[in-house]
Amino acid sequence: MSFWGQLYFMDPASPIQSEMFLFHDSGLVLLIGISTFVFYVGTKFLLNTWTSRVVLEAQTLETLWTILPVFLLIWLALPSLRLLYLLDEQTGLGLILKTTGHQWYWSYEIPLCEGASFDSYMVPESDLEIGEYRLLEVDNRAVVPYRMETTVIATSADVLHAWALPSMGVKMDAVPGRLNTFSMFVEKPGVYYGQCSEICGANHSFMPIVVEAVNVKEFVDLEFS
Repeated sequence: MSFWGQLYFMDPASPIQSEMFLFHDSGLVLLIGISTFVFYVGTKFLLNTWTSRVVLEAQTLETLWTILPVFLLIWLALPSLRLLYLLDEQTGLGLILKTTGHQWYWSYEIPLCEGASFDSYMVPESDLEIGEYRLLEVDNRAVVPYRMETTVIATSADVLHAWALPSMGVKMDAVPGRLNTFSMFVEKPGVYYGQCSEICGANHSFMPIVVEAVNVKEFVDLEFS
């Protein structure tokens, strides 16, 4: 999760989020390079006292500044298309976690675990224990196994919500009467925090999401006990 004064993204906990970081870094390198070049050329022209009324065209230069941006756009487009493909890729294997947004809490169902279902409410600030996070803790966490694909199915029982888990690179709309799916692969154990990311009413800010990733044995013992 993010902390006060943090300058970079959260540590990635899924392959998709790692790919997003790489795409961001490559785009940032391109942006810095273009900005530096434009600043250098602009400064040179401002400080240069040379003028000419003879040079009316420069076909070589025009060809360069037409072709070069094409290659730069391809540099951005190829990894972007690959990332879009990875986001839509679903095998249908592993665990299924269904989440339903309500005003203003989340409910979860795990069909594999004999239809296990529970509601997840934010813990009031007055009930927090030492070391727990304000506005982020819930009374019932969604527990999933790590290193196993989890298919998240999101919907809503009332208005638009959005199930977002930044460390996983997940932000999925929960729409009434519609099922949206997303494949999530947690690489390491831990507790991951998120929040509803669609303004859904007065208590929109009080709909935290907490996912705890454990090993498969712990998950089986917990859900089937």
